Amino acid sequence: MGIFERFLSLWVALAIAAGVTLGAVFPQAAEAVAGLEFARINLPIGLLIWGMIYPMMLAVDFHALVDLRRQPKGLVVTVVVNWLIKPLTMTAIAWLFIRGLFAAWIPPAMGDQYIAGMILLGVAPCTAMVFVWSRLCGGDPNYTLAQVAINDLIMVFAFAPIAALLLGVSQVIVPWDTLVTAVGLFVVVPLVAGWLTRLLLHSPGRIERLEHRLKPLAILSLILTVLVLFMVQARSILANPLAIALIAIPLILQTYLIFWISAQWMRRWRQPQAIAAPGAMIGASNFFELAVAVAISLFGLKSGAALATVVGVLVEVPVMLSLVAIANRNRRLFPFRPPCQASAIPASSAGLP
Repeated sequence: MGIFERFLSLWVALAIAAGVTLGAVFPQAAEAVAGLEFARINLPIGLLIWGMIYPMMLAVDFHALVDLRRQPKGLVVTVVVNWLIKPLTMTAIAWLFIRGLFAAWIPPAMGDQYIAGMILLGVAPCTAMVFVWSRLCGGDPNYTLAQVAINDLIMVFAFAPIAALLLGVSQVIVPWDTLVTAVGLFVVVPLVAGWLTRLLLHSPGRIERLEHRLKPLAILSLILTVLVLFMVQARSILANPLAIALIAIPLILQTYLIFWISAQWMRRWRQPQAIAAPGAMIGASNFFELAVAVAISLFGLKSGAALATVVGVLVEVPVMLSLVAIANRNRRLFPFRPPCQASAIPASSAGLP
């Protein structure tokens, strides 16, 4: 295990501190970086995420994908948790904390907007970063791809009506440019690139060596992603530290709760760690680009809803890294045989112990 992987938590903490410092000292530079967007997706962050996803896509074996239909239980857990359980638990936790425990510190009107932003996060399961979390916890790349693909398909039809129902609004306008661009940039393009690379290299040994060489680059991309995220949001963090903390607490609890529900269900259904871990990661993480875009379109750029979705962005990486560590340290709880043993990433390639 290299120095990047061994001290990953330390590098992420330093990246957070560096990002906030750079954003505060050089606000114009932070604004310039934040302005590099297409379809509300920040291009520097998008490219860094692509750099993290591409090595995972190298491990996808298209011939093995046909065998996944024999293991439907992991997909059932993913779908039910993401679209029936997660939106409801997020709504309940948001109301409990914002309207209950933290009501003394939050004006009612602003609290309604915080709840709305948190609900939007709860209705948007992850599309991109789950490939990173799956790789770090030794997930089966083929199964992870299938889980993400099913969630993306359901999202096209279910996101707007579920969000409208929970928000109590008559219509939620889905920013299709954001949705299509994110799926294309974070799923289709790296998947095609990985497939073409496998065709060119032919040999499994050569592919494995390339993955090993790309690992430091993937970890570095993760660290730089954290730095850029906190850099562009530094002024919001420093201007509203109490609001950031009050929103972050229920979001963090929701993340751990959904991870626990998914992992326990996977274990009861005797799913292997290579399926259970990334399946739990999909439910725990969020498609924050979509949530931010919808919050801005519904409530405005300076709204509390938009701020809540931004807080979701800020807590995503540190919290998910802690869940990766939990998944890796509890492999013994999932002593079941993976359905695609040959395609699963060995435990030794995981980024955290």
